[in-house]
Order: sequence, then C-alpha cells, then structure tokens
Amino acid sequence: MSTGTEPTPDTAAVVAGPPLAEEPGLGTLTLPGFLREVTESYAERTALVSPEDGTEWSYADLWERANEVARALRACGVGKDSRVGVLMTNRAEWLAAVFGTSLAGGVAVALSTFSTQPELDHLLRISGVSVLLFERRVAKTDFGEVLTGLEPQLATAEPGAVASTEYPFLRYAAVVGDPHPGTAIESWDDFLARGKDTDPALITATAATVQPSDTAVLFFSSGTTSKPKGIRNAHRGVTIQLWRFRRMFGFSPDDEVRCWTANGFFWSGNFGQALGSTLAAGGTLILQSLFDAEAALNLMQAQRVTFPVSWPHQHAQLQGAPNWDTVDLSSLKFVDRDLPLATHPTIDTDWTEPGHAYGNTETFTITTCFPACTPEETIAGSSGVPLPGNTIKIADPLTGATLNRGDHGEICVKGPTLMLGYVGTPLDETLDDEGYFHTGDGGYLDDAGRLYWEGRLTDIIKTGGANVSPLEVDEILAQYPGVKIGRTVGVPHETLGEMVVACVVPHTGHTLDAAAIRDHLRTQLASYKVPREILFFTEDDLALSSSAKIKSSDLRTLAAQRLATE
Repeated sequence: MSTGTEPTPDTAAVVAGPPLAEEPGLGTLTLPGFLREVTESYAERTALVSPEDGTEWSYADLWERANEVARALRACGVGKDSRVGVLMTNRAEWLAAVFGTSLAGGVAVALSTFSTQPELDHLLRISGVSVLLFERRVAKTDFGEVLTGLEPQLATAEPGAVASTEYPFLRYAAVVGDPHPGTAIESWDDFLARGKDTDPALITATAATVQPSDTAVLFFSSGTTSKPKGIRNAHRGVTIQLWRFRRMFGFSPDDEVRCWTANGFFWSGNFGQALGSTLAAGGTLILQSLFDAEAALNLMQAQRVTFPVSWPHQHAQLQGAPNWDTVDLSSLKFVDRDLPLATHPTIDTDWTEPGHAYGNTETFTITTCFPACTPEETIAGSSGVPLPGNTIKIADPLTGATLNRGDHGEICVKGPTLMLGYVGTPLDETLDDEGYFHTGDGGYLDDAGRLYWEGRLTDIIKTGGANVSPLEVDEILAQYPGVKIGRTVGVPHETLGEMVVACVVPHTGHTLDAAAIRDHLRTQLASYKVPREILFFTEDDLALSSSAKIKSSDLRTLAAQRLATE
C-alpha cells in the first residue's frame, strides 16, 4: 500500500548492503578454485559419508574423483561452456560430476530426480546437454527406461555413439547404479575409463582458464506456476554463496561440522546452505539419497550429526517417526531452538539459524539475511538486511516506480550473485532499466533497512481491505501439535473479497479440532489473519511439486470445492 507521496533520496525504498570487497571470508571465486582451496586445506578430513552405498571420501578423495570425472568428460569432447546434465540424488557421484564438470571447463546442469517423463523432456530440450550423467533407479523411477522412452536412439545405438535428433546436442550418456546393457548408455566404470589416457595436466590447465564471470551451473526454477525456467549462474555468484553460508552459520574448521541432508543438491538452496557451508568449513556431509524420517533419525544418531538441514514438513515427519522417542539426538548442536526438531528430549540448544533470510534461485539463494544467533530484537520479524554487494528496491508492481520505506510493493534485487539470465530470454527482457531483477514477491523495507517478505504477489490474501501473508499464518500453523502440513489460501468471498482458509493435513493417528487450532492462532495473529475456516485433508488430496510446494491455484480450487459441498 503506497503512502501517496513521492519518494525522496532519504525516504525511497532502496537499501544497499556493504561493498562486496568488505565481505570477510571469501575465497577463490570459481568452482575449480573453491574445490582446490578446500581440498588443500582439509585433505585428510572426511568430506562425505554415504551409508546407503558404503562410500566414504576424504577431501583428497573428492579432489581425485572430481578430476577423474573431468578427464572422462574431456575425452567425451567436453570443453569450454559444454553443458553436462547431472540427474542424481544426493550421492558422492553428484559432487564428483558437478565439480568435475567445472574442472573440465563445462557447465553443470542440475536436473531434479523428481522429474516426470514430460518434465525431463522439457529440461533436456532447453538445457542442450551434450553429456548426461544419471542415476539408474530413484525410488520407483527407472531413469534408464524413461530416457530410452524419450530418445529411442539411446536404446539402439552403441555405447558412446548417441546421435540424438530429439536432443541434438546429446552425444554421451552414463549411468550410476545398475548398468543398462544393450543400449548407448555406458556404465559409470566404462565412462570413467574413457579418461584414462587424458593427461591430468590438461585438466589443471583447463581449470586455470575458468573465470569468475563464466557460467558455472544451470539450475531450474521450481515450476509451481509454469514450466521451469533454466537459470544461468556465474562462478562468482555461486562461490560467493558457498563461502558466505559458512560465515552466516558461523562455522569454523574447529566446529567439525557433520551435516545431514536428504534434500536434493539440484536445488540451489541446499547446494549453498548444506554443501557450501559444510565444505567451506572442512566439515562432513552425511548423505541420504531419499528422505525417510525413521532412517534419517537413525543416521543422525549413528553418524553423530551436528547440523541437520531439512524443510519444515520434514521436521514434522521426523516428529511422527516411530523411533522419535527412542533415538539419541544429543549430538545435534546447530539446530534452531524454534524448530520442531529442537523439542526432542535429548537435544539441548539455544542456537538460532540464519533463517531470517530472503533469496531466489535467480540470485543463487540469499540476498538478505542475518547471521546465526542474531538477537530477536535486531531481526524484528524481518527477512534480514542486504548482504554485501546487494541492493534491494521496492517498486510499484504495476508502474515499476520506486516506493517509499514502509510501502508495500514488489521486491527488486541486484548484486554480484544475480543470474546471468534465463535460457532463451534476452537479459533486457528480464531486468529493468536500472539493472534490477523484479522478483514477483511482495514486501517492504523499514527505516532500519530490513526487508519484510510477504509472499508471492499473486498469493497475498486481500480480505476486508487488509493484506494477509499466507506464509505468516503457515509458520504458526506448523508449530501446532499434530499438524503435518498447513497451508493458507484466500478463497473468494461475497463481502470480504477473499476469506482466509487454512488447509491442514494431520499427522497419522492425530485427530485435530478446528476451533482449537483457531484459538491457538488467535494468540499469535491479528484477528483478521486468523482463518475463518480450517479444512482437513489427507496428504494424497494435495498436489505437491517436486520441491514439496503446493500450487496455490490448485489449493484455492480444492478449498473452494470443499466449502461449497459443506
């Protein structure tokens, strides 16, 4: 909501962080340089453990395995800016493939293992990968069968002889896990053997040519409202965040960080937060390929995890796991005291994470943030302040005009981690005349320069003349005992414009009372934010995207249909 006054330099909703040159803790700003720096510093430490397949690599092993992949890629013809698709869960080979691609001068294309066949077809078409490295079986999906269904050439050609007309740049495919004999898809061992005659000095020379401004990775938007967009991020932007997350979490080599995560590294947030902060601090990644709450708790106990990285809905599932009451989680040190996981009787923590942050895949994660353990009075319910090099502007979503501090509008960002652009879209169609990226998110800046994120502009609920952020309600819902999933939407209403409605999935075995939930919400939310209706669903009723998001448009429709029948 605008104040109606024209902004002046003193009142304009524009806030810049400190100069990037003043940011402490940054190392080499290319992926090959990052890997070289951490593996030299922590060579004999354990970089990763993958209990599911018995893999354990030191940092020196990680360096050698990445170089092994790089040699094989060069033998396959990968060179400057060649795109290499990596379609795997969190496993050791994912790290070797992505870092190996950078050492070979290529661009790692992070592909989601949640992709359906049509989604994967879209990702392969827009990314233009020349080599595809993938995991054969993920849960119930056989990606060998999926890929040969998409490109019959893969099923009929000799190994290493792909000449795809469906994907005209694709020339090689290699699989981790079960081989796919009788096809053009090579086994992982055969793929690596391709590089046996590649001179290691060639990889060293190639890695040395990589510049911070070069494209490092291609990640994809979550695609909850349209087909995913390919986002090109530069080496500088990616590595700034890898080093930065270590600083934001306050980690040092002395902390001996042991990070468990089951969230895919093909999502930029997990790549930066879990992988970046851990490796930059010389810690150990404890890998779980697919999230299973009971197995995750056992892993945390057996591997003496200190730093769990998960989504809120996963915390709720952990609480509902059958071994919740018997597992020993006393090793967990870096777990936010306000998260459900911190309620476990064996955990004693007063630590708070740097979770008060705002970011996008387009900025390769965080743009604003407060460091771990920042006092609540400093945070003041905000999403942080601009990080070094970044500038935040609040603009009128219709006219693009800069608003005043305190005015609600569209969050616009620019800075050193901003993407190089979307695949297939000219940059001048993405940025405004001042170089800002308009995020589509709503929010405002206060007089202290703090950003307040209010959700997607299209998701803000307008009820009785007031704006309600679904995120704010959802955060309170998540804290209510027995709530596994809670999502808030606005449903059309004759007099209010929109009515606030909460859609709740209870934990198995829990019976929840709508009136009791509303009473709980009233203690923490203004009355107009409290949902007028609480609707209960099963998890199967809700359509979850690959990143565990629920499409707001679908949920609004589902809620409206339920209300109409009731």
